[in-house]
Amino acid sequence: MAGNPDFNAILSTTLQNYQPTLVDNIFKDLVLLEHLNSKGRVQVEEGGTSIVEPLLYAVNNTVGSYSGYDTIDLTPQDGISAANYQWKQMAASIAISGIEEAQNRGTEAIIKLLNAKIQQAEMSIKSSLNTMLYSDGTGNGSKDFNGLGNIVATANNTVGGIDASANTWWNPYQDVSASTLSLVDMGKVYNNASKGSDVPDIIVTNEDLFSKYESLLTQNVRYQDVAKANAGFQNLMFKQTPVVYDLALAADTSAAPMYFLNTKYLKLVGMNGHWFNTTDFQSGTVAGVDARYALIMAFGELVCSNRSRQGYLTANA
Repeated sequence: MAGNPDFNAILSTTLQNYQPTLVDNIFKDLVLLEHLNSKGRVQVEEGGTSIVEPLLYAVNNTVGSYSGYDTIDLTPQDGISAANYQWKQMAASIAISGIEEAQNRGTEAIIKLLNAKIQQAEMSIKSSLNTMLYSDGTGNGSKDFNGLGNIVATANNTVGGIDASANTWWNPYQDVSASTLSLVDMGKVYNNASKGSDVPDIIVTNEDLFSKYESLLTQNVRYQDVAKANAGFQNLMFKQTPVVYDLALAADTSAAPMYFLNTKYLKLVGMNGHWFNTTDFQSGTVAGVDARYALIMAFGELVCSNRSRQGYLTANA
């Protein structure tokens, strides 16, 4: 097995000390993860058998004016329900083989090697999580985190235990006619996903459709969201909402996606004590393998409490 067992404690302490930075770095650089985090939509909860999101889907019909001794309507009201989401799990392993340890003798050298491996794992976690958040949750035998492909890009499906084919109020607004992108089509999706001042706060698309949108704008009317620009993301404004692109969305000029997201109703939930937490290094975790292993583990899920405030457009660039 790998050499000095004291290295397990040294490596474990180094990894644990880096854990807050690891979590912080995961929510930088990629626009959807950064936006959810900056809006306070990445939240750690205590746990439970599932994630329950209360929903409001109808008005209270007892509201009305009255005079003096008029009877006030006391009819019990429906319209409050809940979506129920299951916890998902993801993990990354960090391994240091016996030969790597021998080639990096001494505490300073082995920690330098460990830091490189942590950064490798960090980049891979960030990329994998971001990809899942644009997908439909069916990857790896439906073990992947839920994503916008399920919540926003699909209609009449079951999300959070609610069948939208039987409860049409639970559907997002969609325009999937896939005509050439136009400001009129964008306005239609935006307006239908809005209610008064409750509007999408970010529009995410791929690079091709972003460039197409840019070409539709008059040269002297190209405003940016300062916060997004300061965070390092190219963006343009549509109405009062920044339009950004993510390279994780496939480059495709035909029927490309454009997500109109109101993240007031989207939340990336993590479980307390299991949100990109690290395990101790152990030797011989796998029988007969000359290496030390530690894990970075996260339990969580992307949840939505109002799909009708989300919009989805497909268009040709």
